[in-house]
Amino acid sequence: MKIIVAVAFILILGSLGSALVFLMRDKGKSNRTVKALAFRVGFSIALFTLLLIAHQLGWIQPTGIR
Repeated sequence: MKIIVAVAFILILGSLGSALVFLMRDKGKSNRTVKALAFRVGFSIALFTLLLIAHQLGWIQPTGIR
């Protein structure tokens, strides 16, 4: 489960980085930045949903604040 979450974070950061590159290169003339940011939002929602489902199925347990 830790590997899946780590890969999801890498995908989110990669999408955010590609949006920055597209923003700098295109200077607002294309919609590649919007698509990259939309993918980032999609990855974030998918990760949140995956964490909720994993908690419900008992794959992960909360540890609390120590």
